[in-house]
Amino acid sequence: MSRDPTWGVVATIKAPDTDILNFAAWHLDQGAQRVQIYLDEDAPKARVALKAHPKCRVIVTDAQYWKRRRRHKGRPEKHQTRQSLNATHCYKRNPKVDWLLHTDVDEFLWPVASLTDQLAALPDATISARVRPIEVMAPDPNDPLDPGVFWCKACARLPAHRRAESEAIYSTYGSHLNGGFISHVAGKVFVRTGQEDVSLRIHNAFHAGEMDPEPSELSQTRLVHMHAPDWDHWYRHYRYRLKHGSYRADLRPAPQPDGVSLNKHALFAKLEAEGGEEALRMLYQEVCTATPELRERLKAHGLLHKVTLDLDACRARHFPDFG
Repeated sequence: MSRDPTWGVVATIKAPDTDILNFAAWHLDQGAQRVQIYLDEDAPKARVALKAHPKCRVIVTDAQYWKRRRRHKGRPEKHQTRQSLNATHCYKRNPKVDWLLHTDVDEFLWPVASLTDQLAALPDATISARVRPIEVMAPDPNDPLDPGVFWCKACARLPAHRRAESEAIYSTYGSHLNGGFISHVAGKVFVRTGQEDVSLRIHNAFHAGEMDPEPSELSQTRLVHMHAPDWDHWYRHYRYRLKHGSYRADLRPAPQPDGVSLNKHALFAKLEAEGGEEALRMLYQEVCTATPELRERLKAHGLLHKVTLDLDACRARHFPDFG
């Protein structure tokens, strides 16, 4: 590639207007040349703001949209299916960038070196390149952070290493939580555009019906995942995730040599049956709260990160007329 590669993001979003514009503004600030948003539910204020921005595109995926896309099938019931179909739709409509990342409204790229340079350094045969996640933790109430500053935890890339560290760091729940995360550990992938017969999923790219088996690693970029930034946020989304999202009953448990770990659905159901909401709070305190003790354990394993996401300032720069 003779010139610097360009990149963009695509997401299917159902969220408040401010969250939508925070997501768009942050990635524009990081250098995205295109932000394509499919609104799973119309957000009129965000839609107007996005339409006015030269690097943003927005589509409301209402009943007419799905009738045009899937004449006899209509809107897919599962939001994961809608996400994958929309991302693939964006990819095939010429997104006008060299690399496209399929991500979510609560995920924010965090490059520690030029993302353009990282993409430019990839071999020409690379189909996709993975960005690994770090999970935002709730601040310790006795040690508050400045606004927009977050403690995050990472996890090891290799399963055996990840399993050992999880059990060492999270003594009560580590054997059941992959990497100690209550969200995904897979991350998301950038996909090289302009390829034939490519489709996008939540965490992977497919080429000619086969998943890209060995994406490159963008080791100098992380994906900051605000999955459970505070108790109220997490518990507000908990029931939906348990039934329809990342805590579904059909998802696999954390990998274990003896195969006896619980998946998150079973773990949370067991906790609630035995101790109700208070038991869930105890898990959240151990796994998701940046206490000094947890920070020390994470730091000892090289898994502690401190990031600044000045989302209000980003939004004001790119969407000054909003709010």
